[in-house]
Amino acid sequence: MENQKSILQDTFGRQHTYLRISLTELCNLRCTYCMPAEGIQLSPKSHIMTYDEVYTLAKIFVNHGVTKIRLTGGEPLVRKDADVILKKLATLPVELSITTNAVIVDQFIDVFKSCGIQNINVSLDSLNADKFKQITRRSNFERVYKNIMLLINEGFRVKLNAVLIKNFNDNEIINFIELTKQYPFSVRFIEFMPFDGNKWDKEKMVSYAEVMSLVNDNYKPNEVIRLQDAPNDTSKNYQIKDYMGSFAVISSVTNPFCDSCNRIRLTANGKLKNCLFSATESDLLTALRQGQNIEPIIQKTVQSKFKIRGGMDTLKKLEEPKLHSKNRSMITIGG
Repeated sequence: MENQKSILQDTFGRQHTYLRISLTELCNLRCTYCMPAEGIQLSPKSHIMTYDEVYTLAKIFVNHGVTKIRLTGGEPLVRKDADVILKKLATLPVELSITTNAVIVDQFIDVFKSCGIQNINVSLDSLNADKFKQITRRSNFERVYKNIMLLINEGFRVKLNAVLIKNFNDNEIINFIELTKQYPFSVRFIEFMPFDGNKWDKEKMVSYAEVMSLVNDNYKPNEVIRLQDAPNDTSKNYQIKDYMGSFAVISSVTNPFCDSCNRIRLTANGKLKNCLFSATESDLLTALRQGQNIEPIIQKTVQSKFKIRGGMDTLKKLEEPKLHSKNRSMITIGG
């Protein structure tokens, strides 16, 4: 059994127990940092994993030590058989969770409960309806906010993911934190990261240090409580004294958490990525359809993982467009 599990261990001793599966490249929003303005070239439908293939691949990873699966997209819930996939994956001995934009999440409350899903991440980059429309290119703010409150009222543990962009939504950081005063959210501020087509610029990024400087300017030192981060956590977690919820910063750019990374990603068209920043990927779906043993492919992919950010181990390398433009657009990776 130990030899089987070792296919998910890389050359730096990191054991990968967390699989993120993208169910679709489609989305009902058009977020600027995720999808290029001109759109993307979608994979042909025949190249997208069927629900049986999603389950088959997931089961192989679980057999080798994966204990947590998160479904992503695009927007995973726009897939017509999303409920079928959720129910099939719920039969595996894993913690099952999902990342969504919450536009249609109200249609899946009963499915989530029947599948034992408790943790739901919701992408929400602004608390202002006009800004929401600007960044998502859609007018769904009221619906999304209502559905977030529905999730809370139904007893789900909700994390709100906000990608910070300088001079756009960085003036809402305290507003987001104040939301945790009366609601048990975990608000997570994410540093703007470079992907193909999102016109990343370091000057647009709001760093972990800048977030905490703003926090310290608005709250007394004894009010800002540093929380214990979970093992393999990507975020640095805090709480304002006596607030119901908490907030965190995911500092993939300025303070990468690569040393403790336990994540691998499976794209909707069946490609395995060993890192969010990786420009390379391995085709598991074609091999599976040809009846090949995919375990050696998985092992080779995991063992080729770089120590830091797909080989971009300095900020200077991260700023080099030709390096991160070889990667996919975020919408086709899965968050």
